Amino acid sequence: MTTTATAATSGVAQALLDSINGTASKKTSSATNDAQDRFLKLLTTQLKNQDPLNPLDNAQMTSQLAQISTVDGIEKLNATLQKMLASTVDAEAMQAAALVGHQVMVLGSGLKLGDSGAAGGVELKAAADHVVLTIKDSNGLVMQTMDLGNLEAGTHNFVWDGKTDAGAQAVNGAYSVSVAAKRGTEKVEASTLELAGVVSINRSSSGVTLDLGQLGLAKMNDIKQIF
Repeated sequence: MTTTATAATSGVAQALLDSINGTASKKTSSATNDAQDRFLKLLTTQLKNQDPLNPLDNAQMTSQLAQISTVDGIEKLNATLQKMLASTVDAEAMQAAALVGHQVMVLGSGLKLGDSGAAGGVELKAAADHVVLTIKDSNGLVMQTMDLGNLEAGTHNFVWDGKTDAGAQAVNGAYSVSVAAKRGTEKVEASTLELAGVVSINRSSSGVTLDLGQLGLAKMNDIKQIF
């Protein structure tokens, strides 16, 4: 019985020693846990060897413990933020997937004329009392000049029936459009918008993008309007 008990005790003691020495488990701990272990070992050594007449400063020890706690908190916060970021990307991917097959407006100067005409848009940074669109063919010849009048700041749509300034019907195909906006004599910042279809979505480490066919890839925040 004594031999058995001694063996059992020795086994427990060895297990404890193995645990302390790290031989019982091969699991790797985080950098924060390693720092905490080193700090606690150092603190224990300091307490054992401190001068009774000049003991370890309690304020200093508390400060060191607070620093370890802060590092641990930052690590946990980073892990939480990573999870939140992954959830945000998933939600954005779901929203983007719902746009497949839809038409969207993005920054661009292209205008595609078909049997039913062509549609595009303009974006104004401020209100303007004189907004003019100029539509040109692939050779740079002016086909139509459209006076949109006065417009408020924001996004506005326009439709071209394909008629030239001379009243002739332009052939179907690709055209370009530019915009000029003024408020009195002051120029107003304005951009043209191009209509495109969402073909598919792409998801990568940098986020979610929309495949707009010939217009290439666009981010969700590039979308000005959805149809």
